[in-house]
Amino acid sequence: MMSFVGTIAIATAVLAFLVSMSIHKIEEGHIGVYYRGGALLKSTSGPGFHLMIPFVTSFKSVQTTMQTDEVKNIPCGTSGGVVIYFDKIEVVNFLSPDHVYETVKKFTADYDKPLIFNKIHHELNQFCSVHSLQEVYIDLFSDIDEHLKNALQTDLTTLAPGLFIQAVRVTKPKIPEQIRKNYELMEAEKTKLLISAQHQKVVEKEAETERKRAIIGN
Repeated sequence: MMSFVGTIAIATAVLAFLVSMSIHKIEEGHIGVYYRGGALLKSTSGPGFHLMIPFVTSFKSVQTTMQTDEVKNIPCGTSGGVVIYFDKIEVVNFLSPDHVYETVKKFTADYDKPLIFNKIHHELNQFCSVHSLQEVYIDLFSDIDEHLKNALQTDLTTLAPGLFIQAVRVTKPKIPEQIRKNYELMEAEKTKLLISAQHQKVVEKEAETERKRAIIGN
């Protein structure tokens, strides 16, 4: 009798364990993709609780709401040979739920590594290589985010049609210390010249006013 009860208890425990291993949850804003023997299955699942075959089937949760990928510490060589570093570039993007399977099939669940992270490195270096430090750091800096956004989206339209780039945010790059100091001195000199020019205009305006008063007085 005890042996029978013990068997039932063990069987119940094993069944409970298997059920617990088969139940999984997909959060809101995500799509579940499934693998069996390393092969991606065509079936996907939406938010909620789901069952799968334990130890045989595994799953990954793929986000389909807006997310921000941060690409950090990106080296970039300008056309003049100066190497600068961008601390962080943020890429705001989202993957359409209808394109999750195709995207994961082509690029794995870590699709953002080849499609966003690697692409940012490539496009930024392409941009820097044909522009001078002055252009990258000052003259064209405000254009870099839009350039990267357009370059990414152009490629994604072909490679991963369901992945959309909402925005790209670029931080000011780090440049060699001595060059940075030179830029600061240049900016200080520009400011002095602007102040001097404004002062000269005021002096000339006052002189012109005095001349007019003198003419009227005569």
